[in-house]
Amino acid sequence: MTELWNPDVYSRTARFVSEFGEPLIAVLAPRPGERVLDLGCGDGALTAKLAALGTQVVGVDASPAMVEAACKRGIDARVMRGDELRFDAEFDAVFSNAAIHWMKPPDRVAEGIRRALKPGGRLVAELGAAGNIATVLHELYPLLQDRGLDGAALCPWYFPTAEEYRGLLEASGFRVDTIDLFPRPTPLPGHITEWFDTFCGSFLRAIPESERLAFKAELADHLAPKLRGGDGRWTLDYVRLRVAAHI
Repeated sequence: MTELWNPDVYSRTARFVSEFGEPLIAVLAPRPGERVLDLGCGDGALTAKLAALGTQVVGVDASPAMVEAACKRGIDARVMRGDELRFDAEFDAVFSNAAIHWMKPPDRVAEGIRRALKPGGRLVAELGAAGNIATVLHELYPLLQDRGLDGAALCPWYFPTAEEYRGLLEASGFRVDTIDLFPRPTPLPGHITEWFDTFCGSFLRAIPESERLAFKAELADHLAPKLRGGDGRWTLDYVRLRVAAHI
């Protein structure tokens, strides 16, 4: 199921995604004049920073609404799925923050990235990893099962281990320079139900609209003892995978 993204809601409830991803630009170390593909560019917050460094950057995203928002920043952004990249040896680097874990099948995504790169080109990416939001999934799946729904089948995410993703990249022709899996506890700017609305559309749309509000409240109640602090702030158990590779 394709996610439905609202750039205004995303900017209000999920700006932490691009803020946490900004240090990834230093890993990429882009040079002026390099041609860079921002894979899963979203509303273009990081794409604009790449452009400001003098790169010739192209952003792609599967969401027409997000691409429209990126274009309003003056970015060359195009609607394109990660598993259907249509580039052939055009880029010095592919950059991707918090996006590849939304793209399936992962082997087709890796192969498309490989094709998009010039000889010697590089990939720098950060994505959700094995163990990402494990607490949410531990509570979410049984609640869906109670309603006759298969949470694993509805899941839009691919959260690999470091070993799994290294093997996938190597099978696609990459040489992995570094690959690190690390926890990143992530405070949310608001209530966790807003995070559900932004990121869990694949699950929520499977529930009758008249029952969604109660479902979100029930899930939040299950998660509160584990993810809500004494000050009332919610913190998610994010786990990230950061990789640098080249061909």
